[in-house]
Amino acid sequence: MSSVGYEAINIDENSIPRDHMANAMIDSQLHECVRQDNTAAFKSLVEQHLTEKLVTPCGNTLLHVAVSCGSDNITSYLAPTFPSLITIQNSQKDTILHLAAREGKASDAIKSLAESNPSLMRKTNTKGNTPLHDAVITDNKEVAIFLASRDPEVAYYSNKNGRSPLYLAVENGNKNGILDDLLDLGASIPITREDGDALPKRKSPVHAALEQRNIDLLEKIAKAKPELLCLTDEELGNSLHYASSICFLEGVRFLLKKFLNGAYKTNREGNYPIHVACKNESVDIVKEFLDIFPYPKEFLNEKGQNILHVAVENGQGNVVRYILENDQKIVEPLLNEMDEDGNTPLHLAARHGQSMAAFVLVRDKRVENSIVNNENCTPYDVAKQQSQKAVDQYDKTDEMLAKEREQFDSKNSIPADEIQIEVNSEDVKDGKKNSTTEKSTASTGSQGKDKAVDSKHYKLLDYYGTMTTLSILYFHARPEKSLYERFTRTQGKQPRKQETRIRIQNLLVVAVLVAGVTFAGAIQMPQQKDKNNSTAFYTSTTASRDSTEFNSITNSTAFDSTVSSLLDGYLCLDVWALNTSVVAAIILLWTNLNDVKFAPLALWFSSLMVGGSIYMMCVSFFFAVTITLWGGSTYGPFAIILIVVGIAFFVAQTLLYIQWILPPSVNQIMEGLVSIYVYYISFFVLVYIWRWLTDKLPDLCRKR
Repeated sequence: MSSVGYEAINIDENSIPRDHMANAMIDSQLHECVRQDNTAAFKSLVEQHLTEKLVTPCGNTLLHVAVSCGSDNITSYLAPTFPSLITIQNSQKDTILHLAAREGKASDAIKSLAESNPSLMRKTNTKGNTPLHDAVITDNKEVAIFLASRDPEVAYYSNKNGRSPLYLAVENGNKNGILDDLLDLGASIPITREDGDALPKRKSPVHAALEQRNIDLLEKIAKAKPELLCLTDEELGNSLHYASSICFLEGVRFLLKKFLNGAYKTNREGNYPIHVACKNESVDIVKEFLDIFPYPKEFLNEKGQNILHVAVENGQGNVVRYILENDQKIVEPLLNEMDEDGNTPLHLAARHGQSMAAFVLVRDKRVENSIVNNENCTPYDVAKQQSQKAVDQYDKTDEMLAKEREQFDSKNSIPADEIQIEVNSEDVKDGKKNSTTEKSTASTGSQGKDKAVDSKHYKLLDYYGTMTTLSILYFHARPEKSLYERFTRTQGKQPRKQETRIRIQNLLVVAVLVAGVTFAGAIQMPQQKDKNNSTAFYTSTTASRDSTEFNSITNSTAFDSTVSSLLDGYLCLDVWALNTSVVAAIILLWTNLNDVKFAPLALWFSSLMVGGSIYMMCVSFFFAVTITLWGGSTYGPFAIILIVVGIAFFVAQTLLYIQWILPPSVNQIMEGLVSIYVYYISFFVLVYIWRWLTDKLPDLCRKR
């Protein structure tokens, strides 16, 4: 019977040389014979075809199918009869041993094939897996032990994901005891494999045990193969680096006993394990290291930074506080030590906006806050520069930040003072640069004292953290200045043309809204007044029917007079707010007809008028509420609450309106001074709330 492939293309087999005949698909009858291990029927069918050319859609030969189905008789027939099938790999580059590892058993036929062809045990498929990898992944213990016993070194070979069979056995939790058998083989760790891959620089089985936080597996590995503790991962470092990075306290304790030499090794970032521990907020792990190494000043990374530098740079306030609480002989050499850039830990706190670390440092009297780095900047100077940079980033649009990121990536090795900002054609007019270009150049130039490269990749600064750090250093580390110097700051630059237009449009919308609301309030006034007059008339008429109700008539007259005065006041305020908002809207419309230089002045004056109209509108609303409450029979608690709240907001609005009256230059000075106190107070509130939650909440949970 012809195969499916030959029937489909209708080719005469006798007319084509056998060596050039294309592959044919294995038909259902052949496949069934292989599956049933029927040698007699298989031989009668296979003689009609070119056996070496018969494959499945994924490229499996008849020998692949026989091994996969566990057909030992057909396997024993095909292997010696057609030896070329033994080394053929399918479309996924699987050999017959790969299929045996995943689906078959370690039969005599498979063992014979592996022993006669030892190179098969090191063949890898498209995933980089050897047959031993697949046996461990599928928990095929029988095949795994056979393969590992014949070639023990393969247990250390890594696939494309960097995982060796030993690593996979640990990752699988030592199912079926495969890990025990692999460790008992006694093979030494190879330095390189045939393709030159440096095995010790890949994922270690110890890293897998640490990731699962399994001390039992660690002890088993250390007992059988202590040299595995020394394996280093290219990205994660050695086992102590990794245990410290995931804050696995028991793992760190175990490794410090079994692999102490790992504490003296650096990772690819140049950090020792004690540095990695300080990067993460695990005080207990840092304590373990300091108990063994009471000389932390000797551990400097490739940047010349000690453990306090690293803890501060990563914002680990609790670790910083713990380090400072240690013996003075340990702490003293760390506090004011400078790294390669001349930065002390306080400099780094200012540079990276680590407010908690900065707060802990400045409160320690042993920390000197006037030290200058290589760029002649104190920590307070650095904080000011970073805050200005954060403000510039906050003001920029996403498109501007994207361009800045591209510039940073292309020129990340050039200092900021050497970077030239490109000028668009729209930014230049009449031979003069736009304020946008000036602002960009000034911001990059002001950062010349700080390096432009804080990291290998561009990243935005934490605005709140940077401003809070500046406020902390303002109170604890700023240089002494006279009152004249504090109140004579350089005024900020005038807003750009586009910003002025946006402000005018927004202010115009507010002015029109206020005018509309006050106009509606003025229309309702006659109706409200007629209603109150009729109520007062009805009250006086009813009271005059009885000559004994003279006092009621007097009270009614007083009520009428008071309500009338309140209504007149409401009307006056409403008309005032209406007219000022309309005048402000007209002035804002003028800006489209006059010179550009007129716009900032018109914007400031209109802001005063719109602010005043909003202020008067709020006061008139208070009058309206008072009229409503006055018309009631009695003053209840609700009325008293409304009056008190209204008075409180009236005072707050009065204070806030002062900002509209003062000139912009004075506002900038006041805003700068007030913002320092706002950030400082908010920092204290958040810090102490957090400390209360971390200290008290666990106790409350235990009581419950």
